[in-house]
Amino acid sequence: MLLWIILAIVAVALLYAVVVFNNLVRTRQMANEAWSGIDVQLKRRHDLVPNLVDAVKGYAGHERSVLEQVTQLRSAARALPQGDVAARAQAEGALSAALGKLFALAENYPDLKASNNFLELQKQLSDLENELQMARRYYNGTVRNLNVLVQSFPSNLIAGLFGFGPREFFELAEGEGAVPQVNLAPR
Repeated sequence: MLLWIILAIVAVALLYAVVVFNNLVRTRQMANEAWSGIDVQLKRRHDLVPNLVDAVKGYAGHERSVLEQVTQLRSAARALPQGDVAARAQAEGALSAALGKLFALAENYPDLKASNNFLELQKQLSDLENELQMARRYYNGTVRNLNVLVQSFPSNLIAGLFGFGPREFFELAEGEGAVPQVNLAPR
């Protein structure tokens, strides 16, 4: 009788370990999928930047320092490893700030403000920033779920045993990542 009780306890413990392990794997895969969504949006953003720089360059060629800064920050952001969440967040925040300066330049160039190409690029960037924000929320939610599992008892025992660890959130500093509002109405 005692042997059956011990076997039942061991079987329940093993079943629990399997369920927790599978939950950890599922949550980790969701976090990987969510990061992939952020990465796709960041790549789309990086592909849009040269078009923005070219559109502004034609009108504001002497504003070279801002144009060069945007180009350099884009290159730096693209060069970072995909898994380095903190460094990518910092680089993307700096790129967002530089893009804000780029759009602020448009205020000084009425022909640029009226350019359909520039207006379309600005709209694309605005839409892209909204999609990036949604992808970031999804990623941070899945990371939160994974971190809770990895750090909560008793699932942390299974997580530690199989090498699951917490992940970093993808956070931009306050105000970074927001598309600057540029008034393109004629004055």
